[in-house]
Parts: sequence; C-alpha cells; structure tokens
Amino acid sequence: MKILVPVKRVIDANIRVRVKADNTGVETANVKMAMNPFCEIAVEEALRLKEAGHAEEVIIVSAGPEKAAETIRTGLAMGADRGVHVQTDDRLEPLTIAKIIKAVSDKEGCDLVVLGKQSIDDDNNQTGQMLAALMERPLGSYISKIEKNDNGFAITREIDAGLEDLQISSPAVVTADLRLNEPRYASLPNIMKAKKKPIDAMSPADLGVEVSNRLTVVKVDEPPAREAGVMVSGAEELVDKLKNDAKVI
Repeated sequence: MKILVPVKRVIDANIRVRVKADNTGVETANVKMAMNPFCEIAVEEALRLKEAGHAEEVIIVSAGPEKAAETIRTGLAMGADRGVHVQTDDRLEPLTIAKIIKAVSDKEGCDLVVLGKQSIDDDNNQTGQMLAALMERPLGSYISKIEKNDNGFAITREIDAGLEDLQISSPAVVTADLRLNEPRYASLPNIMKAKKKPIDAMSPADLGVEVSNRLTVVKVDEPPAREAGVMVSGAEELVDKLKNDAKVI
C-alpha cells in the first residue's frame, strides 16, 4: 500500500497573525512559517501505518511556491520516503488543491490519502471532502482512530454527539482530527537524511490541472476588541442583564 499525505505551509501556530494595512489578507513577509498542525498529525499517522507493516511507502505532496519545499522536507525528516512539489505562485482554492492531489495520487497509484481536516490559515475544511468526491472514494472525516483490516479501514470519527465507528473500503480518503495522535519530533540524523531524499518537482499544467479562482477575498479585518466584563451583585442582576442587555435569554 502507498500512502499520500498532502501538507500545507502556513504561518506558525505560535505566531500572532497580523492583517495587512490594505486589508487584502494577512502579513506573511518575514513571518515564521511551518507545517500546518493537522498535516503533521496526518504525516504521523501515515508513518505509524507504515511502521505497523501496512504500507510500503509514504509520499508527501505540497502545492505552492518554491519555499513549500521546506514543508515537504519537514515531512521527510519525520520519516516519509519521498516528496512531490507542485510548484505554483498562484493562490490555490480547495477545489484546485483537491484536483492536484487527485492527479498526484492517480500518478503514484496511492491506496490511501491522509489529510489534515483543515488548515489553520483559511479554515475552509473542504479539500478532503472534495478530493473524495473527485476520486469517487469513501471518506472518513475528522478521524481520531484508524486501523487497517482485511476489509479496508476501521475508523473512529468525532461527531457532535460523540464518537462514531465506521468501516470503509480501500482505496480511501481520510482527514485527521486533533486527537488522532501526537506527532513526533524529527531527530537530527533524520533531518540530515531528509536532505538527500528525492522531491519531484512539477507544475499544475504537468498534471493537467488548470489553476482558476472562483472566490474573491473582499476584506480581511482584525477581530473586534473584546469589551470589558461587568461585575454583578447577584443571580437576579445577572439574569436581568442576560435578558435585557445581552438579550440571550
């Protein structure tokens, strides 16, 4: 079995995001970037499946500018076998990304695609669902557990009511939730080894994918400043304010 893991380069989760002065987006110049945290979880799970003897190869794919190769190297340092970099400076929307991932998966003959459930920059949570539809494969979304068996994959997914256990056939697409695992840290020897692992470079056109945008960003604003709290003398005053001021009851 081959496993494909798409990863995304985003602003480091520990960095405070700043909005551009013209409100067209967020500032990324001279800002620390890192692999999307949910993508890290997906890489970790793919590596665990390989270490359990269920996969022969883990392939990392990322679409984006030249520096996206650094994110691929991070996945290789964690233990993945090789990478695919789809180079483009264009803004990529979820549908285009899904088409790119499908084209790479078809080219590589991957049996399982493991994605993070969403990226922490756009928070669209759409790519995995679109990918499964395009590939006509079963989808396990928001999974907190996955096990390979003779019939495919036994998964546990997180839903509003709690946990849901499902059996899905192979080949499949799954999206990783926060509680699926704890990603490993790349050791120094593995970081050095990752520098020699191959990364195939190609363009969307090489994969037969046209990059087109259907969405327009109208404006990006900072969240409104939080108002100061109000002290109340007791339960009666609290209920009165919730009812008459906040109008939530």
